[in-house]
Amino acid sequence: MKRGKWLAVLPVAAMMISLLGAYGVINAANNEESQVPGLTEGSPGSPVVLTFWTLGSTPYEALAQEYMAEHPYIRIQFSNMEDPITHHDRLESAISSGSGAPDIFMLDREFMERFIASSNPFYNLYDFGAKDIEMNYLYWAWKQATSADGSFQLGLPAGIQPTVVYYRTDVMERAGLPTDPEEFSAAINKWDKFAAVAKRFTEETGIPFADSADLVYNGLRDQSTDRIYFNKVDGTFIGDTNPQVRKAFDFTVKGIQEGWIGRWTLGSSEWEKAIRAGEVGVILGPTWMEDTIRSAKETAGKWRIAQIPEGSGSWGGSFLTLPKEGKHPKEAYDFITWLTNKENQLESYQAGRLLPSIPAVYNEPAFQTEKDDFFGGQVVSEAYARSAQRVKPVYHGPQFEQVDTEIKNALRHVLENKANPQQAWDDAMDIARNAE
Repeated sequence: MKRGKWLAVLPVAAMMISLLGAYGVINAANNEESQVPGLTEGSPGSPVVLTFWTLGSTPYEALAQEYMAEHPYIRIQFSNMEDPITHHDRLESAISSGSGAPDIFMLDREFMERFIASSNPFYNLYDFGAKDIEMNYLYWAWKQATSADGSFQLGLPAGIQPTVVYYRTDVMERAGLPTDPEEFSAAINKWDKFAAVAKRFTEETGIPFADSADLVYNGLRDQSTDRIYFNKVDGTFIGDTNPQVRKAFDFTVKGIQEGWIGRWTLGSSEWEKAIRAGEVGVILGPTWMEDTIRSAKETAGKWRIAQIPEGSGSWGGSFLTLPKEGKHPKEAYDFITWLTNKENQLESYQAGRLLPSIPAVYNEPAFQTEKDDFFGGQVVSEAYARSAQRVKPVYHGPQFEQVDTEIKNALRHVLENKANPQQAWDDAMDIARNAE
């Protein structure tokens, strides 16, 4: 549910704002509205006002200025929230009351299952011609917003969060391991090789190779074929028979028992301190975790990005959806298709690090050439793009979080209390079966 912080402003923003004042964005947060002379919604020749609820900092307001310059009778009203839970609860309240939902809603991937299971409050984007643009997007990202039967498209992928391996070069040198991203990726490109490197690293340095059991488990879990815990067709629980889930559990237990997985709680102050102090070798995390790493400014130049063994996963991302209470679905659809096209996804990445869901962007020179000093001059966009193209679509199901939490609790029980792994697994599966 976390989001990366947007690191810059669109280079054209200041110019566009000064030139396009007559078409300015309506900012609901501070109640400011730029006027189009002589026009109010509802009057003859009036503009179409689109309400747009966004989450976190985005480059969309500056881009909206460009759109309104090309479409002078479209005006876009933004309302922004930083907290994802409040943001999505707000929409649910509006839907329940039958009034107040926006024309466009920015939906976080981590809340997708809450809404896609009962998609009636939203327009089906296939009804507006979304089939014609589907092939432009990463297949797995598109499928995250598609109903189980494939007939309903809830949203357009606006930004993605694939997983990578962040690692410290200085501590790798201490263990005699390669520091170049290509060489390090090759050294851990199979899970058995990863485990061997991890064990060697911890023996040489005395510190954990991987930061947390949760992230190690996620790395293997997300490589499940087609589904993880629930059958996509009938919703029945299959987590106890999915071999990749058991493989992920057993591999994580191996890391716990061999001592190369850290005992920190993900997101805790102790975890962040360990990252800053170089007390951990790698973090298997999504691209939004870059913010946590960058916050340790004293470690600049020591980090690199490698690829997760045997394939990537995804944690996070955002989609642009159209609630049915919106007054102008056709105009809203036209705007979100423009906002998420190839050119504007490139702009969104340059302005706000919103990783594109259209792979054609990855071939653009402007996307490929920026070297990042914090990551030792590595082109991080290329590393992220490579990861994004290794993700495969996988079905989560509406009870995914509950089941996943039980398995993580079982692993924590093994880590903290030295519980019997088989018993911990059996107990977790018993609880998970009741989540159907």
